Amino acid sequence: MNQEELARAIYGIVGPRENIMQATNCMTRLRLHLREQSPFMLEQLQGLEGVAGIHDNSGELQVILGPGRAQNVTALLKELMEKDSQSRLDLARQAQVGDGTELHQALRRKNDTPLNKLFKKIAAIFVPLIPAFIACGLITGVLNICLKAAPELNGGAIIQMLAIMGSAIYYGLNLFVGVNAAKVFGGTPILGGVLAAVITNPALGSVTLGGEPLVPGRGGIIAVVLVAALASLLEKKLHRLVPEMLDLFLTPLLVVLIAGFAAIFLLQPVGGILAENIGLAATAAVREGGALTGFILGGCWLPIVMLGLHQAMTPIHAELLSQYGVTVLLPMLAMAGCGQIGASFAVYLKTKNKFLKKTVLSALPVGIMGVGEPLIYGVTLPLGRPFIGACIGGACGGAIEAAAMVGARAMGLSGLPLAAVADNAPVYLLGLVTAYGAGFLATWLLGFDDPEEKA
Repeated sequence: MNQEELARAIYGIVGPRENIMQATNCMTRLRLHLREQSPFMLEQLQGLEGVAGIHDNSGELQVILGPGRAQNVTALLKELMEKDSQSRLDLARQAQVGDGTELHQALRRKNDTPLNKLFKKIAAIFVPLIPAFIACGLITGVLNICLKAAPELNGGAIIQMLAIMGSAIYYGLNLFVGVNAAKVFGGTPILGGVLAAVITNPALGSVTLGGEPLVPGRGGIIAVVLVAALASLLEKKLHRLVPEMLDLFLTPLLVVLIAGFAAIFLLQPVGGILAENIGLAATAAVREGGALTGFILGGCWLPIVMLGLHQAMTPIHAELLSQYGVTVLLPMLAMAGCGQIGASFAVYLKTKNKFLKKTVLSALPVGIMGVGEPLIYGVTLPLGRPFIGACIGGACGGAIEAAAMVGARAMGLSGLPLAAVADNAPVYLLGLVTAYGAGFLATWLLGFDDPEEKA
C-alpha cells in the first residue's frame, strides 16, 4: 500500500470530514481529534498495511506510521478532507435559493479561474495577519493622537512600551509570512519561518559577494513568499525521492540548504526589484495622479471585486505597510463600500417593495462597518443601476482620499472603522461622507426598476 492509498484507507475509516476536528502530525505519528470513534475503528486502523501501531491518548487518536511517512500521509489526508469539504460546499450552494444568493454563487463559479485561485492562495498567507495589523495599527493611531494632544508624555515608560507594541507586527512580519506561506503552499511551516529568518538575519550585512555586501531583508515579504513557495515545492519532491529511513533528517536539511542559497543569490534580488517597484508605483500613481487616480480606483473597485481580482491587493497592502508603515491604497478603495451605503439608502427611500426595504435595513449597519457583500449581492447588483450609482460614489470618495494621500496603518478594516487607523482621520471621514452622498445622489437620479412583491 503506497502512501496515497494508505491516506485514503485511513480517511475511509475515520471519516467523513465532519467527524475529523483536527489532523496533525509529529515526526512519527498522525494525530487525529475525532468527534466520534466507532467500536471497530482501532482494529480497522491497526489492520492497515503501513500502520505500525495505534494509541488512543485521552481523545487524541495516534496512528503510528514512522518518520517521513507520517508527514506525507497527513498531508494527503488533509487534501482529501479539503476536497470533501469543497464538494459538500458546492452541493450546499446549489441548494441555496434567493436572487442575491444565486447571483453571488453564479459570479463566484464564473470567476473561479486559475488566476483567481492563485490570488486566493496568496491572500490566504496574509489574511491570518490582519488581526495583528489591526491591533498594532490601532495602538499606533491612538498613541499618535495622545502625543499630539499631550507632547509631554513622550519618553515615558508606558508610552515607550505602547510604541513597541504598535510596531511589533513589523519586527516579526517576515517570519510570520514565511510560516504562513509554507503552510499554504503545502510545506512544513517552520521551515518557511527558518528560511525567512535566513534572508532577514542582520548578520547577512557582514557577508560580501562580488565586492558588494548582502542586504538583510531585501525583497521584504515578496522574497519570503518566493522562497517559501520554492521550499514547499522542493520539500514535496524530496519526500517522494528520499528513502523513508532518511527522510526525517535529509529532507529538511536539503530544503534549507538549497532554498537558502537560492534565496540569497536569486530570490532576494528578484524580490527586491518587485517590492521596490510595487512601492514606487503605488505611491507615484497616487502622488502624480492625485484625485484622478483615486477617482478611477475608487470607481472601479466594486467591478474588480465582482471579477474576484481583489485578492491580489492583500499582499500589496502588506508590502506598503512593511515599507512605509501605511498603505495609501486602502482608504480610496474603501470608498467603494461607502458608495454602496449611499446607493442602498436611496433604494430604501424610493422602493415600495417591503422585502427590499427590509433587506436594505438589515444590511446597512454591517455595510457601514465595512462588510459590503450583503448590499452588493442583495441590493445594488441585482437592481443594476444602483450598482453604477455605488461606483460613482466610490469614485468621488476615492478622489478625496487620493488628493490628500490619506494612508491607513492597518489592513482588514473598511468603512467607518477604518477612520481609527487612518493617518488623517478628518479627511478620511470627509471622503466617506462624500462617497455616501455621491452614491445616494447618483442612484436617486439614475433610478431603478422597482421589483414587484413576491406572492
